[in-house]
Order: sequence, then C-alpha cells, then structure tokens
Amino acid sequence: MKTALSRVHFTDTYLLHPTNPILVNLIGAGGTGSQVLTALARMHQSLIALEHPGLSVWVFDDDVVTTANLGRQLFSRSELGMNKGVALINRINRFFGTNWKAVPERYAKTETAKAVQNIANITISCVDTVQARFEIAEIISIDNKKYEDRNNPIYWMDFGNSQYTGQVLLSTVREIQQPQSKKHIPVGSLPFVTEEYKELLAEGADSDTPSCSLAEALTKQDLFINSTLAHMGASLLWQMFREGMIANRGFFLNLKEFRTLPVKV
Repeated sequence: MKTALSRVHFTDTYLLHPTNPILVNLIGAGGTGSQVLTALARMHQSLIALEHPGLSVWVFDDDVVTTANLGRQLFSRSELGMNKGVALINRINRFFGTNWKAVPERYAKTETAKAVQNIANITISCVDTVQARFEIAEIISIDNKKYEDRNNPIYWMDFGNSQYTGQVLLSTVREIQQPQSKKHIPVGSLPFVTEEYKELLAEGADSDTPSCSLAEALTKQDLFINSTLAHMGASLLWQMFREGMIANRGFFLNLKEFRTLPVKV
C-alpha cells in the first residue's frame, strides 16, 4: 500500500543563500506589529550566528503612542506621543545593534514612500482594515513585475485578529521554483489572503476604532492574542529559514479555547 505524498512548499533559494540581508517590510507597529518586530530582531541575531546575512527591516506606521496602547502593546509611558514605528525602531537598534529604519507614514502608493516601500523580499502586514490588505496586495503585485534578485518581492505574511481569535497566512508573490521530490508534492504558489478569503474579508468588520484607555482596548482585543499570533507566525517564518520547507502555510487561532487549526499547503 502506497503512502500518500504530502504537499509542501520549499523556501525560495534566495532566502536561504542571499548575497545581502533579506529585506523585510513590516506594515503596522501596533499590538501585533510591535511583537513581530521584536521576534524579527531575535531571528536576525540567530541567523547571523548561523552565518546568514540576517534581515534588514523597514517599519511603516503613521500612528502615535497613546495611553490606551500601554500594556497591550510594547510601548512605555516615556514614548507617549511618539510615532510607533520610530519608537520601536530606536529601541530595537539600541538593544540589538541593528540599523533598521522606520517610515512614519502609512504604507501606500505615495511618492514619498515610493523609494523604500516597494522593494522588500518579505512583506509582513499587521493591519486593522480590509482595505489596507487589498492595497498591499495591489502594491506588491505591481512590484513583482519591476524588481529582480535582492529587491524582488517573494513572500507576503498577513496577521489578523479579533478579540480572542486570529490567523496568520503566508502567500507567495510569484510562482516559486520548486525542486523535484519523490517524498513530497512541491507547491510553488500560495494564494494571497485577499484572493483566497476575498468574500470573508469583504464581509468582515474593520477594527481600527481608537480606544480611550487600556481597559477599553482590552474589550476589543485580549491582552495576549497579539503576542501569541506574533510568536507563532514568527515560528513559521523561522521554519522556512531553518528547514527550507513548510507543510503548513499558516493557522487559525482561538486563544479563549486554546485551539489552533493549521492551514496546509
């Protein structure tokens, strides 16, 4: 009796053997984004220890730190009024010795951000609105036709959540060439979240309404939903670097019931 072959995605070879640090655009530096950035910094240090060039990260966010952000997001009282991306990047660069950059504006097709926002190998979105996701999909799809080699958009990882639930989904910006395998069925294309779940996104409600206090913010998003998603999503990205292949391209999480459902390739 023959065993059914499993579907897997082999990591793009450039991520495994790059000539320069992997370029990453992190869009959104709030509840999830602030946690993801810290995970990326730890990943960067670990990759360098493994003789990999590591990561070069740009953070995009036009929002400022308020008292409602303290506690649930990784900000201190001394950072009140500062741009979220600038506050985080300053702290990360001092702590880890990196030279990452912050862009204190919305990730969009604007002239001021045009020079830096369209050249990431990996785009990570931690945004609140459905419209923002569709705009990101449009931007990186256009870039796919313009850039090659170290500036070529390859992957898009999207984080999203409500109060107790959330999901992380990995997509390919283009078809990734896969090696031949007798043990697996290589899958070179992973669909965009805006394509695969287009109808659900269109029906979903945005959650970008500001809160006046931490207590009010916690009624909208649980204290640990963002950090849990961030660490599990970062683990998926780490698996791509360390093992060179993935059998799951994301997951759905219900933190209140402690249930996780993987999304197979």
